[in-house]
Amino acid sequence: MRYMKRVAFWAALLALLIGHPLHAQNTDSVSEIKAKIWEAELAQRNFARGLPHCNELNGTDFCFDARDYCRSLDNLVAQGSFNIETRRPWNKEDADARLAQVQKQAVADQASCTAVASLPFLRKKLKELEQQQQQQTSAPAGAVAK
Repeated sequence: MRYMKRVAFWAALLALLIGHPLHAQNTDSVSEIKAKIWEAELAQRNFARGLPHCNELNGTDFCFDARDYCRSLDNLVAQGSFNIETRRPWNKEDADARLAQVQKQAVADQASCTAVASLPFLRKKLKELEQQQQQQTSAPAGAVAK
């Protein structure tokens, strides 16, 4: 259950990142940029051990070859190994379900990598927007003083 919530969160984050390209537009508000930064920092903390492998994650499988993983699952089925989650021997449906979980996690991992990679740009954009707002608020005050 907790795993599915985590997958849903990362899928939503991925959708957010796809919806908003890394080059944030001027229409983004300071609060939106801060929210994106917070989400990226959260991903950075929660995915710290996976970050060194970001260049290997392609959104379809873990950092090792998918064929090896599928072969391992097939071996568990062929050997009739005990599946702790289902409390029975592995079968083809269990292997397919596990592979689907792995693929969902791979998408979430790739979203985490993308979010963390966007942090420097988001921080720069936030600084620019805050400076623009500061200039806009100080400009009318300067015009009244003249």
